[in-house]
Amino acid sequence: MSKAANVSSLPPPQRLIGYARVSTDDQLTDAQVDELRAAGCHRIHQEHGSGATRARPILTKLLKDLTAGDVLIVVRLDRLARSVSHLLQVIEDLEGRGVHFRSLRDPIDTSTPQGMFSLQVLSAVAQLERALIAERTKAGIKAAKARGKLAGNPGLRERRPEAIRAVSAARERAYLDELIVSAQTWLPMVRQLRPQHSWDNVVRILNRRGHDWTVERLRRAVHRLVREKLAEKELLARSPRRAPEDHLMKLVAAIAIADPSLSLRDIAAQLDQMGERPARGGRKWQPSSVKALLDEAHRFGLVRP
Repeated sequence: MSKAANVSSLPPPQRLIGYARVSTDDQLTDAQVDELRAAGCHRIHQEHGSGATRARPILTKLLKDLTAGDVLIVVRLDRLARSVSHLLQVIEDLEGRGVHFRSLRDPIDTSTPQGMFSLQVLSAVAQLERALIAERTKAGIKAAKARGKLAGNPGLRERRPEAIRAVSAARERAYLDELIVSAQTWLPMVRQLRPQHSWDNVVRILNRRGHDWTVERLRRAVHRLVREKLAEKELLARSPRRAPEDHLMKLVAAIAIADPSLSLRDIAAQLDQMGERPARGGRKWQPSSVKALLDEAHRFGLVRP
């Protein structure tokens, strides 16, 4: 084998990416940056925000941009996550994409067996903590009932406005927290397809990739991220109006964008599984019919050549 062939077969160099966060604008990230540089980080992203803050646009963009082989490095675990469950969710998503994680002051390094063992211990502790909380909650409810007290929030039972507002705010915070964590798995596809494609087609493509969206829930999710400045407002723009017969062309274009590796025959099989009928009649889609729709989508600019 030639020397050139050996060089081309080598894996890409590992990128060490640092993330530093401080709680207020008055604090400086200098100490964290110095430690991350000493650890060999090629790039360091800095953010100001409280540990309880859900909206972290710099972290959200960083997590989205990481690729297989990268290593995300922080000085301490609390710089990255708001809770153990949030930390485990982030690391699980990174590992699924081939991205490693390392904390300099904690025994967590997912690129080593020892670090993975520490992570498994942390996961077990989090699971035990959830079980203990659930057990204590059940015991508390049982004891309250024995004393003749009603379970639940007295303020809500009495319909106090301040109690209702507090519960509503807590639910909204939990909803945004869940969106930020899950956005890495669906927002990139929304960015590829919107607003050129309808919400209906976007939902169909996402659900074909293992999600469980409805048009209403997806639009609400994107609206919320836009409001928090975590997504672009252009995603909410109205889709171009086209004739009804263009539905199949847009659907084929969306499938091709979602997975460029699909062959014409693969796209035809997906259309059959979706229950779409060929425009010119017949029971099954043919590669030639898919090609004609893709060519038309190219002319309309829905798919790049």
